[in-house]
Amino acid sequence: MAAKRGVILMNLGSPDSTAVKDVRKYLSEFLMDEKVIDIPYLARLILVRGIIAPFRAPKSAEAYRTIWWKEGSPLVQLTKQLQTAVQQEVPYPVEIAMRYGNPSPTDAYERLLKTDPSLEEVVLMPLYPHFAMSSYETAVDYMETVHKQKGYHFKLTTIPPYYNNPDYIHAFVSHIKPYLEKDYDHILFSYHGIPERHLKKTDPTKQHCLMIDNCCSVDSVAHETCYRHQCLTTTALTAEALGLPKEKYSYSFQSRLGRDPWLKPYTDFRLKDMPKEGIKNLLVICPAFVSDCLETLEEIAIRGKEDFIEAGGEQYEMIPCLNVDPLWVSAVSKWVTETKIA
Repeated sequence: MAAKRGVILMNLGSPDSTAVKDVRKYLSEFLMDEKVIDIPYLARLILVRGIIAPFRAPKSAEAYRTIWWKEGSPLVQLTKQLQTAVQQEVPYPVEIAMRYGNPSPTDAYERLLKTDPSLEEVVLMPLYPHFAMSSYETAVDYMETVHKQKGYHFKLTTIPPYYNNPDYIHAFVSHIKPYLEKDYDHILFSYHGIPERHLKKTDPTKQHCLMIDNCCSVDSVAHETCYRHQCLTTTALTAEALGLPKEKYSYSFQSRLGRDPWLKPYTDFRLKDMPKEGIKNLLVICPAFVSDCLETLEEIAIRGKEDFIEAGGEQYEMIPCLNVDPLWVSAVSKWVTETKIA
């Protein structure tokens, strides 16, 4: 007899509202994560709660207001839509959890148990295609910690990063294709950035990432946890499947915080430089996100467009995230169904 299974789809999270107090609370929880700002606790506490959260919260709240839906946070609502769509394709109860904010991992676990007290296994689906300590790793670690602390009897198994999974690439490529039927000069793959030091921290060899020439192209076990290599792989596989000439696409990294070096090239710099290079009609896609959120809807679709047009660009369009694309829903449903429990 098949074990009784449940599914949890996990995303980053969002403030409960656009009120400054809720945004400040969310920023504090998010940035106090040692895998996001990886400095000693006391220094992180002073930096986040004494400087960043108080001063950044009003500006972030204003940004959230520009993209907020009447139902609430776009990221949370789109994750709920994905939950509903996947639930229609699988025979197991499906819940959602956020790494920061609500609903919490405990909420998700408890709802599954309420649905089926005899639950034997849970499949965790992190909604992050690529491995990074500040996204995929912290989400999985948090779910595992809560699972252990609560002493839940069911087993927990996590779906690994799927940046090169054929099902993901197929869904992503099919999602992009209609936009390429329009006239465009270039397509920019803009990934969420991370500090360069994070690559070195997650490199198990401690001598590969950013330490040898063309490190992302030289085979290494480091690639299993190398965010940059995985982003470049997604870009290459997608471009190949779409038949894009090399001069028609490029990649960049967005959303940097602080003065330390982050992965380059920087998206905001590229958006201002491209019109000078003759790129006047631009498409932008954000493969690190599967659900549209502040970083796509406000940073890229609104501010990014403003930067590009002000620099001399003429046409600019952000391709939405996969959200509830039917092929993406099918891929997720397939994975959570076929995953073997250890």
